[in-house]
Amino acid sequence: MSNTNINIRIEESTKRDFESVCKELGMSVTTAFTIFAKKVCREGRIPFDVSIDPFYSSENMDHLRRSVSALDSGNGLDRGLLDDDE
Repeated sequence: MSNTNINIRIEESTKRDFESVCKELGMSVTTAFTIFAKKVCREGRIPFDVSIDPFYSSENMDHLRRSVSALDSGNGLDRGLLDDDE
C-alpha cells in the first residue's frame, strides 16, 4: 500500500498544541490523523459530535454583554468564582 500526502492549513498555536498532545499520547500527528481518517471511513461519519456550543448563542452573548455593562456601570452584583468547598 502506498502513502500519499495531505496538506491542511491550521493556526500555528493549534498545530503546536496538537503536536504536544500527540507527543504526550506517544504518537505522531500523522498517526493521529490516520486514526481519525480510518475511523471516519469505517463508520461513515465524523466520530464525534460537531455542534455549536450553546454558550455562544446570540441570546447568551446578549445576556453576557448586559451583565458586563451592568457591572461596569456599578449596577450589577459581582459574585466572583465559587470555591469547591462552598
